[in-house]
Amino acid sequence: MREAAKTIGHGLATVAVIPLLVSFFVRRAFLGPNRALEGSTQTLSLVPGLLGDYLRRAFLAQTIAHCDRSATVQFGTIFSQAGARIEANVYVGPRCHLGLVHLERDVLLAAAVHVPSGGETHGIADLDRPIREQPGTRKIVRIGEGTWIGSAAVVLADVGRHCVIGAGAVVTSPLPDYVIAAGVPARVIRTRQPVTAGA
Repeated sequence: MREAAKTIGHGLATVAVIPLLVSFFVRRAFLGPNRALEGSTQTLSLVPGLLGDYLRRAFLAQTIAHCDRSATVQFGTIFSQAGARIEANVYVGPRCHLGLVHLERDVLLAAAVHVPSGGETHGIADLDRPIREQPGTRKIVRIGEGTWIGSAAVVLADVGRHCVIGAGAVVTSPLPDYVIAAGVPARVIRTRQPVTAGA
């Protein structure tokens, strides 16, 4: 019964977002997919509760590279890159900002996590030009399966599978699987894997 209700909810949400999808595809032709996506997700980010979860998921399933129907995207979250991927059972907490990111299955993002498109989205080499005019480099940031990112963390580099990243951490270099990391910049505190005797 519960699965049937979810299926009906997904269907109704897909119909409900059709006007926003039409607006997105028209604006995408003039502004490009990323700017059109950002504007649309700003609008959808304001819808609270379960209704907002369903509407955001239905919209993202049609506009980003992948959004699994089991994912949850909470109030206030904005996407800025159409190449983003959200896999099964991902939870994105309230007020997150996501760029070019791949959230593998079972990833948990707490409130206000920021994952821009890598650490070089703006160029800074030319001192005679404003930073806003300098070309940057976007790259996909992968957060591995089962990882939990704490509130207000900023993730600029890949994070391995089954990691825990402390609240407020700034991840500036890749982290391996099964570690707990915290700080600015984030450093590995310890491993989550048991230490075997005699090792």
